[in-house]
Amino acid sequence: MQISRRLALTVGAGALTAAGALGIALPASTAAAVTAVPAVSVRSTVEVRTLTDDAVLRAAQAALSAATKDGQKVSVVVMDRSGVVRLALHSTGAGPQTDESAERKAFTAVSFGQPTSALAGRAGGTGPSIRDIPGTLFLGGGVPVVVDGTPIAAIGVGGAPSGDLDEKYAAAGAAALR
Repeated sequence: MQISRRLALTVGAGALTAAGALGIALPASTAAAVTAVPAVSVRSTVEVRTLTDDAVLRAAQAALSAATKDGQKVSVVVMDRSGVVRLALHSTGAGPQTDESAERKAFTAVSFGQPTSALAGRAGGTGPSIRDIPGTLFLGGGVPVVVDGTPIAAIGVGGAPSGDLDEKYAAAGAAALR
């Protein structure tokens, strides 16, 4: 019971509904404390664009279908602007390394708002560079999803014999969103 009370205080009124649905009785003082929390000013918020669930699924399926049509076994990741993986697909027979490759390509594309192939040249040299940022991968196969000049998501594909092919499939996923 202690956990559910803490959850209610942490999450807010939504936890009261969840607790009720689970048959967990919360003391009246807990319910009153949660519902008495003042509303946040709109000036203290920001709206964030993100892909709908349907769009995420459509993009991932289009990328995977393009690869399958060419006989390639790949992994596809659709990631939001915050770096959260919204959907990951893995072809039957794709290598185990393809999952991480696709995720890191998506992360790199959404972080920089450019296809990973365009960034590869900037990742070279002997001194510190963007290649030193953890989680990045500068191989072709990651493309950003851009709305009004701002990256809101990315599609990463890993597993084809070349980054050019991976990027072709990721671009097919992005094209399905137009």
